[in-house]
Amino acid sequence: MSATNSTTKRGWPATDDATDAGAVLGALDDDACRAILEATSEESLTATELSEQCDIPTSTAYRKVEKLTEAELVEERVRINTSGKHATEYRTSFDDVLVSLDDGELEIELTKPSVENEAGANYAVADD
Repeated sequence: MSATNSTTKRGWPATDDATDAGAVLGALDDDACRAILEATSEESLTATELSEQCDIPTSTAYRKVEKLTEAELVEERVRINTSGKHATEYRTSFDDVLVSLDDGELEIELTKPSVENEAGANYAVADD
């Protein structure tokens, strides 16, 4: 199994490493992972916030965001608080997942979210 990944993620250059198709499919097959993806599609959330919003134990939220991060379906960011206590937050890093067979080999393509350019117009981040 192989997967392709765009060379740009949320406006920043990404590595050319292929995404693990098994990791992506495994994460998408998990109910808690899907709930986390839905919750983080509009806003970035910490594992504690995900635990509350998705009604899962905090330890499960941490395990699931790790699984989603390894599958490159969420990205981690640091939320800086004025109190000095920083937290890791997570946000869905794709719009669409395309699964196809090419010469008997499973391929997955992640469509990255649109980014806003300086003039305010939206454009899609293209896969190469």
